[in-house]
Amino acid sequence: MKTILCLLPSLACTLWLCPMPLTAAKSPVLWVATDGRDDQAGTLTQPLATLSGALERISGPAPVRIIFRNGIYALTNLISFHHPMPALTIEAAPGEHPVFSGGVAIGVWNKLNYPLAGLPPIAQGKIWYADLPKAGGEFLKFRQLWVNDHKAIRARQPNDETLPRLMTWDKTIQAATIPTAALAGLLNPAHLEMIIDQVWELAILRVHSLRKTGAETLVTFEQPESQIEFTHPWPPVIMTSKYRAPFFLANAIEFLDSPGEWLADWTTGKIYYWPRNGENLTTAEVFAPLLETLLKVEGTPEHPVSHLHFKGITFKHTTWLRPENFGHVPLQAGMYLLDARKLSPKGTPYHAGLDNLGWVGRPPAAVSVQNVHQVTFERCTFAALASAGLEFADGTQDGLIEGCRFRDIGGNGIQLGHFSETNIETHLPWNPASERDICQNIRIANNLITDCGTEDWGSVGIAAGYCRRIKVEHNEVAQLPYTGISVGWGWTKKTNASRNNLIFANYVHDIGQKLGDLGAIYTLSAQPGTLIAENRLSEIKPGLLVPDADHWFYLYLDEGSTGITVRDNWCPAEKFMKNANGPTNLWKNNGPQVSSKIKNAAGLEPAFRDLPEAARENRMK
Repeated sequence: MKTILCLLPSLACTLWLCPMPLTAAKSPVLWVATDGRDDQAGTLTQPLATLSGALERISGPAPVRIIFRNGIYALTNLISFHHPMPALTIEAAPGEHPVFSGGVAIGVWNKLNYPLAGLPPIAQGKIWYADLPKAGGEFLKFRQLWVNDHKAIRARQPNDETLPRLMTWDKTIQAATIPTAALAGLLNPAHLEMIIDQVWELAILRVHSLRKTGAETLVTFEQPESQIEFTHPWPPVIMTSKYRAPFFLANAIEFLDSPGEWLADWTTGKIYYWPRNGENLTTAEVFAPLLETLLKVEGTPEHPVSHLHFKGITFKHTTWLRPENFGHVPLQAGMYLLDARKLSPKGTPYHAGLDNLGWVGRPPAAVSVQNVHQVTFERCTFAALASAGLEFADGTQDGLIEGCRFRDIGGNGIQLGHFSETNIETHLPWNPASERDICQNIRIANNLITDCGTEDWGSVGIAAGYCRRIKVEHNEVAQLPYTGISVGWGWTKKTNASRNNLIFANYVHDIGQKLGDLGAIYTLSAQPGTLIAENRLSEIKPGLLVPDADHWFYLYLDEGSTGITVRDNWCPAEKFMKNANGPTNLWKNNGPQVSSKIKNAAGLEPAFRDLPEAARENRMK
């Protein structure tokens, strides 16, 4: 796909979609193509060029369809939809695959033919370079790169999972000791990052200083992440006589030693890349991400946006810059800590046994929907994204996500419901006074969700916080570093907004590939009336890094899980966890004895079974 069009000619685009006068012919169907022009009629033979150009043609409350032809439509800024607006469908032309991209193409590459300080000898003669793109007059900052739809690897050491281990972890001086050999000859720690395995999450820490003493090196970190990392109790940095937390280092020229690796130098304005076999950088499509969010649909509880539909659109190339500016110390499911501390003695008025406090933020999504009714995403693709894929947040009701593909996602594939406000302690039960604030009546069905958590290994395929009457059914969720489907938040048995959820007939497999303490299906907190039934759960084998290779479960009902019925789920063994559950859960007929009829019916329904084959052919490594 070579045709690329800038979707937005201006630096910002907020679309209120109010009825407006027309300067050209009105039409209930508007066509957009990369070779169109916004001064044309918007017909099939005279298409428009941009989404903003199409929206300017809308007049009155009548429903409108905007149909996109093949091509890459490059967004230069977030597009926001607000109330009021008519019923609107944004869709692909039949048999075509338009892409909304938040990336910038890097088009002119040259073979590196001069010495580059710090470059490993093995890389000499193999590196290509290009000029960094600019944004706002400065070199664009980014942490991801895609070459011909394959994600490149930011230079790291080591390249595989035989990771070195921390030698010491000193909370008093906020420093770690690591083997000097792990630095691979690194001389300058500028922009260096340490990524630490914390059982069910990763911490991404910017290095402040290195002090080498022979075979050992003392490492300190930047703020604010250093303070959070050394004071938060969960997830833990484990340091015992039998296990020491593994780590790797990233973002230094000394680590650029393998095909597929890249490094950006914002001082010189250059990007360096070692091509994989078969990659020709004179013809390759190379994208760096510019935007964290491509589309944001946001109403209010009093005036929700309604009747917005997306069909067959691909969303690609988003960035994620929080680790670049603040580090990243997450609590669970990608929700990052803003502050945390251990409680001594234990207990709060809302949780007698609580041993820690935490305040969290929510990672950005490529497409974010809040206070929207009757919103659908059908046969869309979310790929090559640095953080979460699709988000249905507070007040989103009567929605559908069906037949979509999620792959190569840095964070959670689908992020749903309420987690915690940044100023509210995260264990405090959320139960708003008005039901209109709750994410509810959402159906997530027949989606293929793979390769999520590529940036934050603790992310999941489907992450649902406080939700009501959601249906998660007939999805296939696979190839994940941690948990498959997670429903609930708060770690509490107290009444909260969650209830009457359904997790039915999903096929979850090949998960837990990097982290531990996980479940194919995982729950938190009271969810009365919730049913987990007829799912197929298999192929869980934690990676080499976990402290306890046996601490994983097909069904994992964690702290506060209450009011949940768990029945007729097929899995190869009765390996389940019931941790600090409430008194009203019902377990019935789960394990290898469940009928083959139930087992074989789980996953994608027949009309959607083209998705796995397509994903195998196009999966981004």
